[in-house]
Amino acid sequence: MTTTTRPGRPAAVETRPSPGDPPRRDFKETPMTTTARFGRLAAVETRLFLREPATVFFSVLLPVALLLVLGTSIPAFRTPDPALGGLRVVDAHLPAMMVLLSVMTLALSTLPITLAVYRERGVLRRMSTTPVRPSMLLAVQLTLNTTVAVVATVLTLGLGHLVLRAPAPGAPWWFAAVLTLGGLAMFALGLALAAVASGSRMVQGTGTILLFPLLFFGGMWVPRPTMPDLLRRISDFTPSGAFGQGLLDAIGGHAPQALHLAVLAVWALAAGLVAARSFRWQ
Repeated sequence: MTTTTRPGRPAAVETRPSPGDPPRRDFKETPMTTTARFGRLAAVETRLFLREPATVFFSVLLPVALLLVLGTSIPAFRTPDPALGGLRVVDAHLPAMMVLLSVMTLALSTLPITLAVYRERGVLRRMSTTPVRPSMLLAVQLTLNTTVAVVATVLTLGLGHLVLRAPAPGAPWWFAAVLTLGGLAMFALGLALAAVASGSRMVQGTGTILLFPLLFFGGMWVPRPTMPDLLRRISDFTPSGAFGQGLLDAIGGHAPQALHLAVLAVWALAAGLVAARSFRWQ
């Protein structure tokens, strides 16, 4: 680099490089795209999720463990049951209920508690002043929990087939449709819970109160075909009852009933509207 000196002034550096100098490069910071921000935030939230052993256990490992333990330790579950159309409990009922348990645990516990804690700690408020808006965090959380639900479903069906010889869903496309619509309804309920509850403790308590009755109406402890007519009719109009029966129908190779699809759609829409109108970032 050549230099020049003028009288009364300090030496100045020429901006023009000498022939032997390496070419100068102007480095400019490239702003991150929305996709890049989403991907980086998703990676961070995934690491935080995996650092919570209890969350991973109750949403993924527990349903799979219950399927394998109950399916292998109770002989009656491996015997054809006339009340289930000649199927074994491990063929349809048990896998469907474990999928239901996984999705509902994520929707009514993991997702709303995470959002409530972030709101209490001011994370959502601080994010509103950055390019990563709180709405992006919400989208990341929904994507993450949906992915975990899909992984848990694949593990449940896959290990059920390998270990218990349970058949794969007879109507796979209907199974995917019911899983999607049921997931939308359940996660909308979780968002509505996070929106109206005043704090993380209330979210946790209310989510637990809702979880067990909904699992009952879904057929977790009393299979829906063996319920009294009045109780089964009430179950038809609950999100868990429609979700559970839709999964059972699809696993058995049948199209789900139009009533159950409509019930799931109405619950998803209603809870989604409540969440959208009531959700607070701070």
